[in-house]
Amino acid sequence: MSKLYLVPTPIGNLKDITLRSLEVLKECDMVAAEDTRQSLKLLNHFEIKKPLISYHKYNEQGKSEDLIEKVKDGKNIALVTDAGMPGISDPGSVIVQKCIEQGVDFEVLPGATAFATALVYSGLDTTKFLFKGFLPRENKERRPIIEDLKDRTETLIFYEAPHRLLDTLSFLKENLGNRKVSICRELTKLHEEIVRGNLDEVLNHFIENKPRGEFVLVISGKSLDEIEQEKKSLWEDMTIEQHILKLIDTGISKKEAIKIVAKERGLSKSEVYKFSINI
Repeated sequence: MSKLYLVPTPIGNLKDITLRSLEVLKECDMVAAEDTRQSLKLLNHFEIKKPLISYHKYNEQGKSEDLIEKVKDGKNIALVTDAGMPGISDPGSVIVQKCIEQGVDFEVLPGATAFATALVYSGLDTTKFLFKGFLPRENKERRPIIEDLKDRTETLIFYEAPHRLLDTLSFLKENLGNRKVSICRELTKLHEEIVRGNLDEVLNHFIENKPRGEFVLVISGKSLDEIEQEKKSLWEDMTIEQHILKLIDTGISKKEAIKIVAKERGLSKSEVYKFSINI
């Protein structure tokens, strides 16, 4: 049965291509590529000769239908991007949605992905993370995104281009505070570099060393200590009675307010109850 294959390609080191990816590229009828010139270099390196079709973010809506029709007509097609996994900050997700809608068979091959490699390199929490790809260029567009993320405890991951790195690091420091960060540059390539520190330190590093190559930014999430300190700042100047009243004003019962105050202040409920008798 004919099928569309989403084939990951190396993010730098050509040795990272999988045997299965090579097998699909050799056996497919044609290759849909984000940049045919880049993909031709890859195919030539492995001595694979296949017809190349251009498939990128500016034509993927219409071209997806063309590729699906070719699969329906019996063609096996491999979809590749310039580097890494199709559909991850690259074209691919549109055609997947259309395949699902139209019942067209497709297969996703596992392989190199920059953000996963960078996350492990970072030494930060890998148990929970949020990958956001590239932030918008304009502050008015990226500020709401960061506003939604600033109180998350998950590790945050972004991609960035060299000419925007300093501006983005400054923006992140201004909006997230001086958090721990790991900057991965040119992953798997000859000049791979990992710079770890807080946002202040890595910003100074790249002011002194002009950013070159592609970057992955891995930033620590908000710590539980920070969250607890912020909660404490909301009531630490209040009396216990004022604290109870403030919670009741939000619409909860006095009983529930006593329970919350006791927990937040590390007191027993019976002790807090004494301050609620006249409320």
